[in-house]
Amino acid sequence: MYNQIYQNKEYYQYAKDILRNSEFQRRKTFLHHQDSVYEHSIRVSLVAYKMAKFLAKYIPISIEDVVIGALLHDFYLTPWRDSKGSLHGFRHGKIASINANHFFPSKVNDTVLDSIHRHMFPLTIIPPKYYEGWIVTLADKYVSLEVFTKPSELPKYIGIDRLAKYPKLFYLKTKKLFSMV
Repeated sequence: MYNQIYQNKEYYQYAKDILRNSEFQRRKTFLHHQDSVYEHSIRVSLVAYKMAKFLAKYIPISIEDVVIGALLHDFYLTPWRDSKGSLHGFRHGKIASINANHFFPSKVNDTVLDSIHRHMFPLTIIPPKYYEGWIVTLADKYVSLEVFTKPSELPKYIGIDRLAKYPKLFYLKTKKLFSMV
């Protein structure tokens, strides 16, 4: 993964100021699925970058906005697993967009902020407004698919821990929902 960062000059040019930032580096200590928020954010940004490069041939897209939005989509200030019952999945997009604007005001614009704020669609009802936001959202879902291998952990992941008390019921409901798809 790290080779992809440094070997791709265009990607690195967009990402370097964020990657070098000490507050962003702190995400290495925040657990996210099987790795850290830092690693997850880089994976999402690399996938989003590749998607944007492909789609830019057909529709107008800011590849830089995609990379920045993807890197900062989970830019919350404390590990979310420390906040029991916080409804993390519903709230962290807004929190991350506020933090991104605070720490990287020269890197964010309306497109980036919307991409960060709305990346949890459809969990949050309002979808992204721009192509860039859709790319960040889809890249995040793609990278996060591993959470669906353990349905009983899904309530904790999206921040509705009270359902974790009933993992069997939740598993059965999730299984039924996905069998209809």
